[in-house]
Amino acid sequence: MTISPQFPEEQSVDGAFERQEDAFRDWVSTDGSTPYAVEPGRYHLYVCLACPWASRTLIVRNLKGLEQAIGVTMIDPIRDERGWAFRDGPGYTTDPINGFSFLSEAYAVSQPGFQGRVTVPVLWDKRSHRIVNNSEDDICRMFNDTFASLGSGKVDLFPQDIKEEQAKLSAFIYDKVNNGVYQAGFATSQKSYEMAARELFAALDDLESRLGKQRYLLGNRIVEADWRLFCTLVRFDAVYHGHFKCNVHRILDYPNLQGYLLDLYQQPGLAGTVNFDHIKRHYYFTHDDINPTRIVPIGPAMDLTKPHGRDRMFPA
Repeated sequence: MTISPQFPEEQSVDGAFERQEDAFRDWVSTDGSTPYAVEPGRYHLYVCLACPWASRTLIVRNLKGLEQAIGVTMIDPIRDERGWAFRDGPGYTTDPINGFSFLSEAYAVSQPGFQGRVTVPVLWDKRSHRIVNNSEDDICRMFNDTFASLGSGKVDLFPQDIKEEQAKLSAFIYDKVNNGVYQAGFATSQKSYEMAARELFAALDDLESRLGKQRYLLGNRIVEADWRLFCTLVRFDAVYHGHFKCNVHRILDYPNLQGYLLDLYQQPGLAGTVNFDHIKRHYYFTHDDINPTRIVPIGPAMDLTKPHGRDRMFPA
């Protein structure tokens, strides 16, 4: 039997998924140290609501009140052999900024001959007509710090007093959970799958224990690490549990993680960044090497509006 990996260039010889590095890492600055100055209306965000990485940048944009300063375009969740596409549909649109048909055009304009995988999110500079950054970590940091003066949100998602602790925890969440589900789902050998899945659930066990002692990951305030974890948790039971074979437990089976998920989902303005139709259709339809029938399941039944009780467990 021939095994076809989802992204052949990112598959090791032993069947492990090794994610590519982000290609564009330029920075928007407030002091003139880069060609990209902070200006309202100059930058545009391309995202897909199916993608956890892209969704995190959208969450931070909204929390910082940057909706008027930074525009956004939603991409079709169905990615075919031509890549991410701009089409009109429920919850996604054509490209109003450049008239691109495919996101790959933005990459080609920014770096002629680009050979890597085209990914979301993308922070686009309308003045220089190129991609500034396609790293969700960088974009979230810029939205929180560099663009703060343009927004109405007062929350600080990267507090200095917990800088080192948050950086360490975020690296753990990325390695074992955010990317861990992909390492399990995209593995093409039993050994690589089992290693990734076991590390994933060991990490979830640790996080379940942590959240039994405090309301959020780093105390009684929500920081960027919480949204980093949220974007994986909210997709877990719907796609990662079945589609990626991460089926030791559901998030629903973890009392603290489930309550925490509901708590974050019910934060003001957050629910609009979650679209389960986009999420399920993207994973089950796009990854046809994993799901060759492209049948999208009708479940699971999920109610993220139920009372979570976290506020009573950990009063401010």
